[in-house]
Amino acid sequence: MIGKTRRLLGISLLAIAAGCSQTDKPGEMGVAGGIGQQASQPSVIQGACPQVYLREGTAVHRAYARGAKDDPQKLLYQATLSATTRQCVQNESNLTVTVMAQGRVVSGPAGASGAVTLPIRVAATDGSKTLYSNLSKFSVTIPPEGTAQYVFTDAQVVLPGGAGSFSKIYVGFDEGPYNTQ
Repeated sequence: MIGKTRRLLGISLLAIAAGCSQTDKPGEMGVAGGIGQQASQPSVIQGACPQVYLREGTAVHRAYARGAKDDPQKLLYQATLSATTRQCVQNESNLTVTVMAQGRVVSGPAGASGAVTLPIRVAATDGSKTLYSNLSKFSVTIPPEGTAQYVFTDAQVVLPGGAGSFSKIYVGFDEGPYNTQ
């Protein structure tokens, strides 16, 4: 009986393997296009994707009531950046990086719920050369509870091809002028 079961199992496995190795046309499997089309698509890479860093002194942003500076009782809100990640897509000439940063905003003693605007800069460098720089006005709503988490995304970081191996990307708060270099 055991011999028959093994033989039946073996034949069943061969039948399954034969079915799996059958070559189907992409159209028959509900897939549009063939292998040639897949080769022309940009490839997602992580090995040469530049690291994202929080620059020292730029991970915390505090806003105070008018005329106040460094007075804890006049603090409207405090925002922080705590974690970053990125994803890179390579084509023939460019490396496009999607940069994400996680943060939190907390209402201060003089603050209230509502929308606040955070000045977040993303910059990419290769040594002392700036490859990309953009300062965004990022809106976050503080709920009545007084604290909110947010995720900032900049999907437009375009670096010249091959720049990934030596370049670095920085994310942080910047109260400078809103411009793109």
